[in-house]
Amino acid sequence: MKPLVLTVAGSDSGGGAGIQADLKTMLALGVHGMSVVTAVTAQNSLGVQGAWELPVEAVRAQYRSVVDDIGVQAVKTGMLASPELVEAVAELIGATDAPAVIDPVGVSKHGDSLLASEALDSVRRRLLPAATVATPNLDEVAQLTGVRVESEEQLREAAAAVLSYGPKWVLIKGGHLTGDAVDLLTDGSEEHWLRAPRYDNRHTHGTGCTLASAIASQLAKGQSVPEAVTAAKEYVTGAIAAGFALGGGIGPVDHGWALGRPGGPAA
Repeated sequence: MKPLVLTVAGSDSGGGAGIQADLKTMLALGVHGMSVVTAVTAQNSLGVQGAWELPVEAVRAQYRSVVDDIGVQAVKTGMLASPELVEAVAELIGATDAPAVIDPVGVSKHGDSLLASEALDSVRRRLLPAATVATPNLDEVAQLTGVRVESEEQLREAAAAVLSYGPKWVLIKGGHLTGDAVDLLTDGSEEHWLRAPRYDNRHTHGTGCTLASAIASQLAKGQSVPEAVTAAKEYVTGAIAAGFALGGGIGPVDHGWALGRPGGPAA
């Protein structure tokens, strides 16, 4: 049976991020993806035109429906929008015996807010302590901790600040820096620096969702956190390199870039 992975995230009507990106990633990596929709967005390559969060009871019912019958080997979270949703999802994850990848989504690729400011404390206090791996980008690090990273040397400071809230591991994504795309994975004692070439391709919508889902997929296959993150970084780097124009703005990464290749990421 295929490993089972559950995404708890918002819907992106343009198909580049959110649960659409998550499910495409899971398919490409050879796991069975399932979803709990937390919000519906009207979204395209130009930005987010509207967002409507679902009631907490609808989110809880979807989660219980999947986990109680089918089960999961890993859970991934994305857009949670409100304090109430953050608290509910943190409670559900805490009671689930599976690794959790927490992508603390704060803003979209276009700069649109996807998390209410009053939800930040709930993310720090409830959601991050439930994380096997937290995957903030530099804007989200600043939003959550106040640490503003402007150089590779500051990634350690950022990691320590996020780890203080309780996740087992943190992956600080340095994609917003210049030079190579450098990320730092650490549990506070062990460090893994992940480097990849920076591709001159602006079509990078959905990279955060895709990376977190790839990590969850590899964890569901039984990989260790460093193994899972390394494999996920390779997958998302290929997806960025193959990203394509869609609409008039920022297009998505190509989730299927390696499908059909012998020895591809699903192998």
